[in-house]
Amino acid sequence: MTLSATHNLIEQHLSQFSLSQRERLAFIDFNLQFFGKISRGDLISRFKTGLAASTRDFAAYKELAENNLTLDHSTKQYYRTADFKPVFVFSAQSILQSVSKGFSDGIVSDAQPSSHCFEAVQLIHPNIEIIATLMRAIHNQQACLATYVSISSGESQRRIVPHAIINNGHRWHVRAYDGRSKSFRDFVCTRFSEVAELGEPNDASELAPSDHHFNTYTTLVLVPHPGIANPTAIEMDYDMINGEKSMRVRSALAAYILRQWQVDCSPDARILHQGCQLALKNTQVLESIENPQLAPGFRTKK
Repeated sequence: MTLSATHNLIEQHLSQFSLSQRERLAFIDFNLQFFGKISRGDLISRFKTGLAASTRDFAAYKELAENNLTLDHSTKQYYRTADFKPVFVFSAQSILQSVSKGFSDGIVSDAQPSSHCFEAVQLIHPNIEIIATLMRAIHNQQACLATYVSISSGESQRRIVPHAIINNGHRWHVRAYDGRSKSFRDFVCTRFSEVAELGEPNDASELAPSDHHFNTYTTLVLVPHPGIANPTAIEMDYDMINGEKSMRVRSALAAYILRQWQVDCSPDARILHQGCQLALKNTQVLESIENPQLAPGFRTKK
């Protein structure tokens, strides 16, 4: 049977269920694909159903995709199998946007474009299978073997331990411990050609609590650029108070924000006529953030 014929058969089967049960089945499918496991308790907690109803939902899901999951009686968890084939189609855009805004179930559909409200710039979204593998590794604190294409060194295989997926305003990155450099780094998600879970235990030094720059916060104090003739307009744009906007951000992300907002970080705000409407007042913080060279106008001390 072809893949399209299989999906048509599944769609016909799904049409027999109520909308509420389809949502519960989608929740099971999502958790298996992106987290690698799910329990009856997860379903009951999310949808406030009873044990009998959750048992029926898992039975219905097994009718749709019997080879997608296996029950471990010792943990009472259903685990994703190597033969997993998604029943529901989730796009990378909807998954990344919903998860980044705090929705962990992923039961979202692609937004329909508005005829009167537009986004001028849209991110390039990574392959959904790459995202699913990274998210499972993050959720289960596992290492991955990744094939990655770097601008500087080309294609290589490396062992990484991911712990966060980040939208830096330009691209989606995964924050991970890199076995090659022995440090925490950001990897562009679209540059992975393959990611496989290793499933091996990790040393504590490779996990999120050991990522110093990610767990350290710093405050950026932004002001209207001194080259702006009417700074009140900028104060209104950024909801400033007394001509300043203070932002408490992770040190690992500060440089991305400064670049995305085109904040002049040069001494005495020297960047002129290059689109900078903001200036960094407390430039000393650049000494404590990660990748300060990304900030417009940054100069290393001589």
